[in-house]
Amino acid sequence: MKIGILALQGAFWEHAGKLKELGVESFEIRKKTDLQQSYDGLILPGGESTVMGKLLKELDLFQPLYEKIKDGLPVLATCSGLILLASELSNDSNSYFATMPIKVRRNAYGRQLGSFSVSADVKNIGKVPLVFIRAPYIESVENSVEVLATVNDRIVAARYQNQLGLAFHPEITQDSSIHRYFISICKNPVPII
Repeated sequence: MKIGILALQGAFWEHAGKLKELGVESFEIRKKTDLQQSYDGLILPGGESTVMGKLLKELDLFQPLYEKIKDGLPVLATCSGLILLASELSNDSNSYFATMPIKVRRNAYGRQLGSFSVSADVKNIGKVPLVFIRAPYIESVENSVEVLATVNDRIVAARYQNQLGLAFHPEITQDSSIHRYFISICKNPVPII
């Protein structure tokens, strides 16, 4: 098993560390030729979604990754990665991959000073630590989307087909259960019809 991690900016290194802990090989995606190898899943890390969206297009990575996601490649998207997957942003006219039928609010918890940590139950996983850094949240989901976690009545984790979207950063905690769950999706992806 091999997982590609978008490594244009943001917390990609920490995701690679989590995968290594779990015995899973990963590689960084920085240019189009990186996509020529075979891989079983994709991580879209936190960072700055506007910058990531711009770089994806400039480096000619956007279309091939969009096609892979649309065709069912399992994706773990954290924080700004969630913004990249959202079909709609409530406070931004941009959209990026737009493959997950959800509406997301960018920077919903305010600036860096609004960052916080909690523990919460995540469906199919159990209680895990959640770290929010300039985080978005999911305002609404279509019926086909499974809500996995809420914090203060706001959706912070959801799954649509093989796409796992999180408003928080599981890669910077000691807990590996989110990545373990993602690996299980990569091993048994839902067929896309």
